[in-house]
Amino acid sequence: MNISGYRFGMIDIDGRTYTSDVIITPERVIDGWWRQQGHALAVADLDDVMAARPDVLVIGTGYWGRMSVSLETRRYLETQGIQVRDARTGEAVHDFNELQKERGRVVAALHLTC
Repeated sequence: MNISGYRFGMIDIDGRTYTSDVIITPERVIDGWWRQQGHALAVADLDDVMAARPDVLVIGTGYWGRMSVSLETRRYLETQGIQVRDARTGEAVHDFNELQKERGRVVAALHLTC
C-alpha cells in the first residue's frame, strides 16, 4: 500500500481518496475506523489491527496530534511483540511509507482530522 497524499481530513492510498479515519494493512484499507472515545486510542479499538498481525504499528494521532495513545494500549501492543510508532498523521504517513520498505508487516492506524 502506498500513501501518496495526506491533508486534513483526506488521505490518498493506492489511487483512492478516503475521508474518514483508516487502518491500512498490507492486504487492504479499512475505512470508517472509529474509536470508542474519539481522541483516545484504547486496546478495544484495535481488533482489525490485531487481526492483521503487524510487526510494527504506525499510529497517526491527527493533523495536530490530538489523539492520545494510552499507556495501557502502548504496553498491550508491546507485550504482543508489536513495535509502536506514533506521531502526528503527516509524519506517520511518511514513517509508514518508509517502514514498508525495510520492515516486515507494517500496519497503520491513522486519525485524519484534529
